[in-house]
Amino acid sequence: MRVFVTGATGFIGSSVVQELIAAGHQVLGLARSEDGAKSLTAAGAQVQRGDLADLQALRSGAAAADAVIHTAFIHDFSKFQEVCEIDRQAIETLGAALAGSNRPLLVSAGIGPRVQGRVATEDTDPLTDARMPRVSEQAALALQSKGVRVSVMRLPQVHDPLKAGLVTYLIALAREKGVSAYIGDGLNRWAAVHRRDCAKLYKLAMEKGTAGARYHVVAEEGVTLRDIAESIGRGLKIPVVSKSPEEAPAHFGWLAFFASIDMPASSALTQKWLGWTPTGPSLISDLDQARYLET
Repeated sequence: MRVFVTGATGFIGSSVVQELIAAGHQVLGLARSEDGAKSLTAAGAQVQRGDLADLQALRSGAAAADAVIHTAFIHDFSKFQEVCEIDRQAIETLGAALAGSNRPLLVSAGIGPRVQGRVATEDTDPLTDARMPRVSEQAALALQSKGVRVSVMRLPQVHDPLKAGLVTYLIALAREKGVSAYIGDGLNRWAAVHRRDCAKLYKLAMEKGTAGARYHVVAEEGVTLRDIAESIGRGLKIPVVSKSPEEAPAHFGWLAFFASIDMPASSALTQKWLGWTPTGPSLISDLDQARYLET
């Protein structure tokens, strides 16, 4: 198959590109820079120049492909509302290009907050929360009524020894503040998956997925924020402290919301449906050997 991948030079997308090419698929990757284009060419992919806000580039890429995998997202939390709107428009544009064709569209979304205190499953609906303007999943599934064969990839903290989702921002904050912190007892959980396992599931979902499905790209149901903070503290050789809910906004800034919520998730159904068995290292294992934690 010829697969158009947005975010093809990003942390997740580049790994998906490698997995697809290794499996014999052709890849057309979206690249916004010359360096990105060169890296895709070196990986064996073809290049579609443009970025996530370039709707014509998205249309062209989708029109030239047998399947589309949308991994791109602009991680600028200083203008979160704006980048979420760009993401929504991109999803709708990709869907319009695929409508009625039976060509699969995989859309990336976050696990996000679900029902507090409960492990989210693939059947759990997303919660409506004004603090979470990202509506990737909702925009994707709305395309079904327009004849799009769309499915959703719900992502937790995707990690390897170089990067780890929101944990990467926690590390930067800990280095800046001189302490590694969690909130309260720190027993709220974040689901996680190694980047290699994540890429393998994208390939399986593209090849074997069902329209309308919501897949959980989850290897570990939940790693506590306290365990994460302690690993960061060991790596940076700084104190590990608890912040009260009242202290959290001043310490964590925009991260306070995420650092305070429980986001565990199961992938039991996903593993059963697609025959996926994650085997990669755990989040804490990767953090404990992360070179970028060294001071």
